[in-house]
Amino acid sequence: MASTAGYIISSSCHHVIDDQHWLAGAYPHFAVPYFIYDVYAMFLCHWHRGQVKGHEVAPPPSLRAAAGAYLRKDLLMVLHHAAMVLVCFPVATLWRQGKGDFFLGCLLMAELSTPFVCLGKVLILYRRQHTALHKLNGAALLVTFLLCRVLLFPYLYWAYGRQRGLPLLRVPGALPPAYNAAAAALLAPQLYWFALICRGAWRLFRAPPPPPPRQPP
Repeated sequence: MASTAGYIISSSCHHVIDDQHWLAGAYPHFAVPYFIYDVYAMFLCHWHRGQVKGHEVAPPPSLRAAAGAYLRKDLLMVLHHAAMVLVCFPVATLWRQGKGDFFLGCLLMAELSTPFVCLGKVLILYRRQHTALHKLNGAALLVTFLLCRVLLFPYLYWAYGRQRGLPLLRVPGALPPAYNAAAAALLAPQLYWFALICRGAWRLFRAPPPPPPRQPP
């Protein structure tokens, strides 16, 4: 849904700064409850599930212990969701003052990779990690994450430079330092997650090692 809304917004804005679309003002209000619920849902999954990625996980003895274990395991994701609610939502609804709907739409399209993340976890939960569907989903995740979450940021700089008549390499110098710092802060976790995805893809697609030779009786 976020990707669809993002595509509608970005494709409707021909001027990357001044053009507006009503979805750019409405969708952030819809997204905030999702991020809050997603943190809660991930915690419930961590607390109750008995198997994750093929190994047993004993449920923590108390709610406090469960919360601590959850934060140790998924701290980066929780911080990401908190930043979406506490930082990005005020920026999108108040600070922008109707400017940059195109960029907001492009950022929403980053969620295009999320269904493949979820499907991969479901397939692992049901022990289908050795199927062709899991490999196909892994390839789709790798491509969509690279395009929509990593290469997205150079594209945003290029789009701004095209509007202003600037080459790509001169765009960072033409922007206030706070804008570049915000882009770097958003890109950093994407690079970390992409590295994890690449490592998982390498394990998924590499050829299995040859069986050891049989010893003569």
